[in-house]
Amino acid sequence: MSLRTSVRHARPIYAPRVGCTHFTACPPWHTSLPIRVVSRPYTTARRSESQPESDKMKYRAVVVGAGPAGIAAVGNLLEQRQNPILWVDDRFDGGRLNRCYRQVPSNTKVKLFVAFFEGLDVFRTIARATPAPNPIRYLQTLDQEKTCHIAEAADACLALTRGLERHDGVTMSKGSVSDASQSENGTWTVTIATPESAYTTASAELLVLCTGSSPTKQPLPVPSLQEISLDDGLNPPILSQILPADTPTTVAVIGASHSAILVLMNLSRLAETTHAHLRILWFTRHALRYAEERDGWIFRDNTGLKGTVATWARENLEAADSPVYQYLQKIETTLESEPTLYQGYLTECTHVIQAVGYTRNPVPRLTVRGDPVSTLKHLGSTGGFADEQGTTINGLYGAGIAWPEKVVDPEGNVEYAVGLAKFMRYLKRVVPEWAGVRENVGKTIRTGSEPAASLHFVRDPKGVESGISTGMGHPMAAKS
Repeated sequence: MSLRTSVRHARPIYAPRVGCTHFTACPPWHTSLPIRVVSRPYTTARRSESQPESDKMKYRAVVVGAGPAGIAAVGNLLEQRQNPILWVDDRFDGGRLNRCYRQVPSNTKVKLFVAFFEGLDVFRTIARATPAPNPIRYLQTLDQEKTCHIAEAADACLALTRGLERHDGVTMSKGSVSDASQSENGTWTVTIATPESAYTTASAELLVLCTGSSPTKQPLPVPSLQEISLDDGLNPPILSQILPADTPTTVAVIGASHSAILVLMNLSRLAETTHAHLRILWFTRHALRYAEERDGWIFRDNTGLKGTVATWARENLEAADSPVYQYLQKIETTLESEPTLYQGYLTECTHVIQAVGYTRNPVPRLTVRGDPVSTLKHLGSTGGFADEQGTTINGLYGAGIAWPEKVVDPEGNVEYAVGLAKFMRYLKRVVPEWAGVRENVGKTIRTGSEPAASLHFVRDPKGVESGISTGMGHPMAAKS
């Protein structure tokens, strides 16, 4: 089956029917919106239908993933005239930001969301052409110095996805990239698994991974606990349905980052209203850490508590006589003491929610000049990658929560910049460098002394390769 055929006959994609149930200012953009997936020609100039099919499968870039980072990557590549672009995703629905976190209050100001959605000429063009109700324009009507809900940013992501779908330089292919192989001349050949269980191939000079991350789960010594996913813990209506309202219930919450405090806030509100029999055990290794505004910069910008969550934490968790401690017990742990404390306390619990970071989603199997890549090292200052020997893999790049920018604050603290505005700022800096990748094809470039976060590949019993994050974890600290 050709790529052109699979794309032309792809079924329509719909944004999920997810409601914004606990705030009233959300416009009706989040209802089901069809996204038409169409085929585009090989270059920006129109080619005749009589050309060989293989010639129409070549692209300047392949972008894998359609969450906020994938959207920003496609936009920046278009801005640098790096089209035609093949954009691959299994849903085209705004990623986990839209699917899982619409109910979450953002931890940054609206103006930073606006900076993302109007950060490129192509995005501004889409914003002008989007009919009412226009979620991008809606963000502009909000108080720019206050925060909003993730749903409002997610709706704007859907609007950009629809706009990019109509761009002549973009082909959207519904499916997943299973394999990517780089030839001697630096060209990538990608294999795409389609929803129809077929496989297609395409070639490109650039391969950009915006594959995202998912909540980390660690093995616990008490197997009888009912595990509530972090995604459900961050969704108050779903959390309310999972937990019985009329039965004594004890929920363990593990972690102290932004996502953990959000879960505590959601559980506390249930305990104070509809779930009078609810008790919470909170396991934390450290005191609460807040983002702090300094002279022209923010200390703990990517890891500290911000916005609504920071306010709630200060008002409810800092004082020992806080009313929340009538139903919430704080258990301070260390790496060494955790196993013993878990054994002692988790037996009292009925449920557990782990908020201990994010692990990178699986990436395609990679082969470079015939050699499989077993360890992928991300270079956080350029977006590039190196292999296990430290040799740069030309034409391979990453962005988003799985592959963020490494930043160093004025005090020398190293963080990883996760958030929409940060993704945009990073990509605007590095994509022009990616555009010149052909100059380095065939050269061996060592990564130097820059520390790299590694992704090792393991094969599960079914033969599917998965990425195991060994270099860092990502708290759900910044969505914008």
